[in-house]
Amino acid sequence: MHIRPMPFDHPDAVKLNDQVQLEYVARYGDGGDITPLDPAMFAPPSGLYLMAYDADGRAVATGGWRTQDENDEGYSDGDAELKRMFVIPEARGVGLARRILAALEADARAAGRTRMVLETGDQQPEAIALYTSSGYVPCTKFGLYRNYPNSRCFAKPLG
Repeated sequence: MHIRPMPFDHPDAVKLNDQVQLEYVARYGDGGDITPLDPAMFAPPSGLYLMAYDADGRAVATGGWRTQDENDEGYSDGDAELKRMFVIPEARGVGLARRILAALEADARAAGRTRMVLETGDQQPEAIALYTSSGYVPCTKFGLYRNYPNSRCFAKPLG
């Protein structure tokens, strides 16, 4: 597997984003994640978007972080928010998400961010297991879904 930076609006990123949205619809029975995201949010040094490709050059995984600071949605100064972590079903179970997560944490730390935060849902137990086994702990809810009962928010110091 080869992991490399990619713009959030690259055609491969758009394709995998469409796939993750379908997975959200299947798991939650709604219209997917409606969090507004702009490609500029993931442009260094304010963020980073990574894609993983298999030996055949097929896009198999994504993940990104974007800068967040204190605002009315519950973020704190120094936050880096994890977004769009996704591995296609055929590539799961080999540690790819963990590799992307570690690379994103290292990049956010190098950019001066002090805490990585993320929001997921109660219908994504695999994601929750990845994050908790990687040192993330439940935190005060933040973001667009902070008032939803099935929302789960986690944080990890990057210091």
